[in-house]
Amino acid sequence: MTETKRPSLLLSSIPIIFLIVSLVINVRIFGDQALDGSIQIILLTATALCCTLSVFRLRIAWTRLENGILTQVSGATGAILILLFIGALSGSWMLSGVVPTLIYYGVKLIDPAVFLLATCAICAIVSVASGSSWTTVATIGIALLGIGEVLGFDKGWIAGAIISGAYFGDKMSPLSDTTNLAAGTAGVDLFTHVRYMTITTVPSMLITLIVFGIYGFTDSHNGSVEISEFTESLQKTYRITPWLFLVPIVTLILIVKRVPAIVTLFVSVLMGAVFAGIFQPELCRTVGNGSEVPFDRFYAGILRSLYGQTSVDTGNDLLNNLVTTKGMSGMLNTIWLIMSAMCFGGAMEASGMLQAITNAMIRRMKTLFSTVAATSFSCVFLNIVSSDQYVSIVLPGKMFSETYKKKGYPLPLLSRTLEDSATVTSVLIPWNTCGMTQASVLNVATLTYLPYCFFNIISPFMTLVIAAIGYKIRKTSPPATDQKKNE
Repeated sequence: MTETKRPSLLLSSIPIIFLIVSLVINVRIFGDQALDGSIQIILLTATALCCTLSVFRLRIAWTRLENGILTQVSGATGAILILLFIGALSGSWMLSGVVPTLIYYGVKLIDPAVFLLATCAICAIVSVASGSSWTTVATIGIALLGIGEVLGFDKGWIAGAIISGAYFGDKMSPLSDTTNLAAGTAGVDLFTHVRYMTITTVPSMLITLIVFGIYGFTDSHNGSVEISEFTESLQKTYRITPWLFLVPIVTLILIVKRVPAIVTLFVSVLMGAVFAGIFQPELCRTVGNGSEVPFDRFYAGILRSLYGQTSVDTGNDLLNNLVTTKGMSGMLNTIWLIMSAMCFGGAMEASGMLQAITNAMIRRMKTLFSTVAATSFSCVFLNIVSSDQYVSIVLPGKMFSETYKKKGYPLPLLSRTLEDSATVTSVLIPWNTCGMTQASVLNVATLTYLPYCFFNIISPFMTLVIAAIGYKIRKTSPPATDQKKNE
């Protein structure tokens, strides 16, 4: 039996270098259309390169690589189901008039000067209460995006405010899966972890709110249409009624009650479909055209809003764009991309190449700052190469926990660094599950909103600043080497 070899750092770097160079070329050529298929091909090619090196240079059996890929892909099943339900949610909430009603009242009540600041704060509150950035973006986020466009804001700024607020909650909420995962991986009490995170998270959020506030008050925002003209078009197309607020209210109650995400989304989709039939029957028949039987058109309209692209002619170009949805089918490109990314991440992990790269980082962890910096860099690096937020939390958490213990650094420092660097940066990577999802849900390319996700960008740097000054970082015990000397 041929003995497998351990991958060297140089060999392990080859698929990474190929991927990064190819992605840069690809994005330059295809731009916003890069996610339509070309990046998927590059990820699969990088997977093939990794597998080829593993089989012929490291003598790793193909079955080991295949199992690693299948394990990684199967781990994304939950995210894929949630994506499909989010696609159906966007269609049913639009056809029923839920999102148009939120937009209608929003443009009347929110002052443009404080819109971005309010958007970030609202999404932060909803996300803290729900513990889910994905659900926050897919519900209140979509409505806020529509309001912002009417008020004349650039899509990148609006999406940046939505995502900044949503990921603040995702990071700080005791209900969040990433918050529990980071604390559990590092072996830290949940509420100790949350309290320790405030040292870096609160300053990051305050800076973010200040930036959005200054921009809102200093820049002129002229809506692309008159507000009165826009609201009139909404009223002519949809039946606007406060009763439609029941759908998001019930959704928020289910979220706060910690009902599983898939169940919550299913109930929200179902309520949206029922309310579409009750409040927008004529619109349902319009969307379901193709049959002379009114009930058939009515039924087809509701189903089409859940699975396919629907568009309504409102007589207003901006509103036409806002109310166009793609349903479940609009998520298929994202699912394709997730599966391709999982293949690459699974091959890199099964081959031992990810371990080789991270081990090289551990050897350079000499001081407190270098230890935190290596942890932070590992999280961002894994978000790029594994394309999965959970892997980027769990793997560094497991790898570095012994190092933190030996050096006597508090374990809450590890759990906080995982959140500061892995949780919030995942949404900034176009081929990461989070980046792909939010780009699809908001219909704003990742590279378009990236420069305006101030909270997500500031957080990793804030954790380095706090580590550099050593603020409230006390060694829990003498390093292991010192203990041996004292014995």
